[in-house]
Amino acid sequence: MTRYDLIVVGAGPAGLSAAIEAAKRGLKVIVFDENAKPGGQLFKQIHKFFGSKEHKAKIRGFKIGEELLREASTYGVKVELNAIVIGLYLDKEVTVKQGEEIRHYKGDTVIVATGASENMITFEGWTLPGVIGAGAAQTMMNLHHIKPGKKILMLGTGNVGLVVSYQLLQAGCEVVALVDASSKVGGYGVHAAKVARCGVPFYLSHTIIRAEGEEGVTGVTIGEVDSRWNIIPGTEKTFEADTICLAVGLSPMSQLLKMAGCHMVDTPGGVVPESSEKGATSIPGIFVAGDVSGIEEASSAMIEGRIAGIAAAEYLGFIPREEMKDHLAQLEVALLSLREGMFAPENRGKIIEKTEEGIDISMNLLKMGYLEEEEVERFPGVLNTKGIHPVIECTQNIPCNPCQDACSRKCIKIGSKITALPSIDESKDCSGCGLCVASCSGQAIFLVNEEQEAGYATVTLPYEFLPLPSKGDKGIALDRSGKEVCKASVLEVKSSKAFDHTNLLTMRVPLSMAMKARFFVRQEVC
Repeated sequence: MTRYDLIVVGAGPAGLSAAIEAAKRGLKVIVFDENAKPGGQLFKQIHKFFGSKEHKAKIRGFKIGEELLREASTYGVKVELNAIVIGLYLDKEVTVKQGEEIRHYKGDTVIVATGASENMITFEGWTLPGVIGAGAAQTMMNLHHIKPGKKILMLGTGNVGLVVSYQLLQAGCEVVALVDASSKVGGYGVHAAKVARCGVPFYLSHTIIRAEGEEGVTGVTIGEVDSRWNIIPGTEKTFEADTICLAVGLSPMSQLLKMAGCHMVDTPGGVVPESSEKGATSIPGIFVAGDVSGIEEASSAMIEGRIAGIAAAEYLGFIPREEMKDHLAQLEVALLSLREGMFAPENRGKIIEKTEEGIDISMNLLKMGYLEEEEVERFPGVLNTKGIHPVIECTQNIPCNPCQDACSRKCIKIGSKITALPSIDESKDCSGCGLCVASCSGQAIFLVNEEQEAGYATVTLPYEFLPLPSKGDKGIALDRSGKEVCKASVLEVKSSKAFDHTNLLTMRVPLSMAMKARFFVRQEVC
């Protein structure tokens, strides 16, 4: 039996972060993961993260994964792949299936960071080929470069459903609709808005009745639900589709912890181990981190992993208790900042009607996925000023502040609380550099110049689709709802290493469309 100071189960963001922190302090660490590649969900996440600099904000998930792997290698962490942990016992013995062999390992401490699995729901035809989880679609696209389908309906408007829908569009798929039984969009409004302005319709208070087809999905019928979740007769709508993606939540993969004898708690989000702020379970020396202890974002999982890694080091005597307390105090502040705002754990399921600043939340954003034009100007990131200026359509208290850091002239203000709405400092002049547009993880910032040319305005927007339009291309400008509003022409497309593949497309539109035009579609030349 091979012995290690620390055995980590799961090579995702939480597990790798835990392993790194422990190895830094001298522990002999091994990480087991059942997959062929380490990094967990990070390598499927091509979008930019939210939060602040310390949370790795505005860095794409797969790049964070690469960074963690490099750091783990630097500190001598051993990562065993294609290694399925099939047993975890009270004395911290771990049994692992590696190839055709079952091997036994002993850990002085164990950190379980097994993450979560996708939920499924049943409906008529749900077993047809073409009904898949949103995570599976993301794996197909971003790891294997395979389109999940041509015409796709997404069920679920949480962050997973919204992010994957946008990535489906980036991959060249058509998203025919976003459907959710809830009466409001569940994820960040900025995620919903970037999907809506591409022309994808939202159907809230709707669910799937059946998948059409005999040998595979050929269509899907949805219907509106009442307050008791019953289908309202006569509200049926049918879409042509070859794929149905399900983004209906995640469940913690906590089976190993139950097997070990940890005290478990049944929560609305699934069965999780009872654990302390340090990630310590009811069994001394067994810790948890990440989604296995409760579903959150990957940014939170990485901090929880770091906390557990440091706690394991202190448990074994590699660092003194006071040093642990100092490190954990800093990490807990960073973690708490991600758990504030409208999407804080205590607000789940609630309808928030006003921002922390006392501004009415856009009900249209919650029900349709986009801001109405008359709603936009009540938020502090939108001002009517002369010359080129940013228009920040970030209207919810979410933990994110890269735009503030990106602006060298300090035109954008958020302050020390990262959930505050961004505002514009009218005393500062915008240079038009576009770094704020490129840095915004939610693609919610635009540069508008209403004095560019008599009768016309320019709108600079974030653009992450291929092929890139070119200067002089003619096309159509779409509004926030994806509706065609005017003709547009491309004046410039800027790409820079600092933008990290968020290109800045500047289009020329009629002056009256400056505060309406938010997306560009190139006209095909016949």
